[in-house]
Amino acid sequence: MITQPALDFLAALRVNNNREWFEAHRALYQQAAADFFDTVARFIQALASYDPDIAKVMPDPKSCIMRIYRDVRFSKDKTPYKTGLFAYISVGGRKGPLAGYYLHLEPGNSFGGGGLYLPEAPVLAQTRQAIDSRFDEWRSIVTAPELLAAFPDGVLPSGALKRAPKEYDESNPAIHYLRYKGYYTQRFFSDGEVLSRDFTDRLGECCRAVMPMVAFLNSAIASEKP
Repeated sequence: MITQPALDFLAALRVNNNREWFEAHRALYQQAAADFFDTVARFIQALASYDPDIAKVMPDPKSCIMRIYRDVRFSKDKTPYKTGLFAYISVGGRKGPLAGYYLHLEPGNSFGGGGLYLPEAPVLAQTRQAIDSRFDEWRSIVTAPELLAAFPDGVLPSGALKRAPKEYDESNPAIHYLRYKGYYTQRFFSDGEVLSRDFTDRLGECCRAVMPMVAFLNSAIASEKP
């Protein structure tokens, strides 16, 4: 589970984002990373209890967790470290194209959810085709009371076009969603919630509500594979 020292380390890193400080406090980072690893492992267990696809592959937590080191090669911001810890859990792997579930840990800015964030163009085209051809099914999934109770903001777009994609008409009943550049849900958790012993159970229950959307998106992507 997440402990207060883990949050304290990340809060301190935010204002001491340099290699000298990090190396001097590496032991604190390692403890925070261990807390996060344990939390991700518990999160995977919770997901596997209701998502049969996750249960089949049981991803290794280590393979789901992003590195804390930033890629600064093409960025004006040269700070070397991310100020939060992030994990993405998907049957296709952390770097694969499939929809999945995620957790971001950061003091005062922790959140989790599921979906498909900024997919590459071919994958986005596949999901749009599925939403267009199976719109009644899609609409029933993303407007389900269970999903909206867990994620009051509903499905978020990770960016959206101002006009319809060239393949679709503005009068298309699904046009609101066809403009989206991604499909995901997000719920924020307070530090107190993150530190609670039942945090992964609560996170897992939220993500249970988005499982039908994850399954829909993945069926769209898998159905288009050669």
